[in-house]
Amino acid sequence: MAAHGTPEYSTAEGNDYAEHERTYERFIGLVKWGVIFNVILLILMAYFLV
Repeated sequence: MAAHGTPEYSTAEGNDYAEHERTYERFIGLVKWGVIFNVILLILMAYFLV
């Protein structure tokens, strides 16, 4: 087996909590609109295809 050196760990400097909150809000918005779009699509399919 190959010889490996000791692992080096690094830590992030600072806490970018504001960016975390913005990313989470975008994710929640995307999920919300995705669900709304799928519900509308299913309603339209049920109306026009049946």
